[in-house]
Amino acid sequence: MDHHSEMAIFAKVVAAGGFSAAARDLKMTHSAISKRVKRLEERLKTQLIVRTTRGITLTESGENYLQETKRIIESIESIENAIVNSSGDPRGHLRISVSNAFGRQHIVPAVVDFMKLYPEVVVDLTLTDRIVDLRDERVDIAIRSGVLSDSGLIVRKLASNERIICASPAYLTRKAYPSKPQDLANHECLKLNFPSKFDEWEFRGIRNKRIKLGGSFVCNSVEALHMACLAGIGIARLPEFLLAADLSCGRLISLLNDARLPTNSKIYIVRPAGNIVPAKTRAFIDFLVARFTPRPPWYAENG
Repeated sequence: MDHHSEMAIFAKVVAAGGFSAAARDLKMTHSAISKRVKRLEERLKTQLIVRTTRGITLTESGENYLQETKRIIESIESIENAIVNSSGDPRGHLRISVSNAFGRQHIVPAVVDFMKLYPEVVVDLTLTDRIVDLRDERVDIAIRSGVLSDSGLIVRKLASNERIICASPAYLTRKAYPSKPQDLANHECLKLNFPSKFDEWEFRGIRNKRIKLGGSFVCNSVEALHMACLAGIGIARLPEFLLAADLSCGRLISLLNDARLPTNSKIYIVRPAGNIVPAKTRAFIDFLVARFTPRPPWYAENG
């Protein structure tokens, strides 16, 4: 942004703690700085800064104006940086959000390889099962699965990913195999402890009916459900990317395959809407798409 604009000069005076220090930082004269701030106050018809023997203080109007000034300057700088970076080599901070399980298995290794190719990109990776607000939390890219409800996002498919009902051999030696969906009411079904479509186990012919699921274990982590399932605690409905190696070697056994309604679940790369895509963001999206094409199912049995 033009650092000689009245708004930027006002912010610099406050940040520097006085007119003289701001003048040195901006390479302007003390009188020029003073005149620009005075002109700003006259235009706003209010005093923003009070000069004291110890320096400067802000009026209430000055405090309010400063907060908005900071937000506007940061926004302008962000836009300018995005434009500059969109046409150059990938560089700068790249903020990524991804679920714990998929992040640990597939995105962390991908980020490591990406950073070797683009050493000027600083990656800030957050693993969380919480759906973050990309705009409020200033996230550049998120990796999400299932149904996307935010229409204000730019979406690119990364991979398909079914959800499979399964249990360990140890569990199935203690309990009879469920032969139909209704049998699940008498089984230990492992579920999340917060409202989620993840716990909507759908079956052919009864799509609009909610199947009663028995069980005495719930938690807030898909990874924990996977561990409990492996330990023989109960039956779980888990993403295919998490199960491929377990199913292949017999640690887990898929159940109710004929009755299970395919979820056609997909994993997506999402980013905030906008025509300006920084080079760092575009490079990482292209890198991930190339890495996952055409590998699943499921990525050489969990990588």
